[in-house]
Amino acid sequence: MNENVTDYAGVLNRHGIRLTAVRLLVFQAMDRFENTFSLADLTEALDSVDKSTVFRTLTLFAQHHLVHEIEDGSGSTKYCLCHNDHECRVEELHCHFYCEGCHKTFCLEHTHIPVVRYPEGFELHRIDYLLKGLCPECRKI
Repeated sequence: MNENVTDYAGVLNRHGIRLTAVRLLVFQAMDRFENTFSLADLTEALDSVDKSTVFRTLTLFAQHHLVHEIEDGSGSTKYCLCHNDHECRVEELHCHFYCEGCHKTFCLEHTHIPVVRYPEGFELHRIDYLLKGLCPECRKI
């Protein structure tokens, strides 16, 4: 996103999130990550904000579809910013790549989750599509 303070406030507003100083700090810190990040990554980037406050803010952002939660099998939930101003539809979701070498999870924003057909009567809430292997840097080693 890399927007100015006014735009950050606008994004929070469009997602139905009331602006506070802490929420603005967390949002700005999240926007500096190129790929996914964990609670620990975000807490380290925000040494002036305690971990429980960061966690509550992430939970709020996830409920309002400002961030996506990714379970990559590492035991630590990863997050990435949603670049839509609305609740993402299934066809807008992207895949993620988990590197087994460096243990980073990368957003593959231009690789959409394939259409998955499921039986009538089921209600879909979430799809996680994760590829695993080695990133270009780890392949060089």
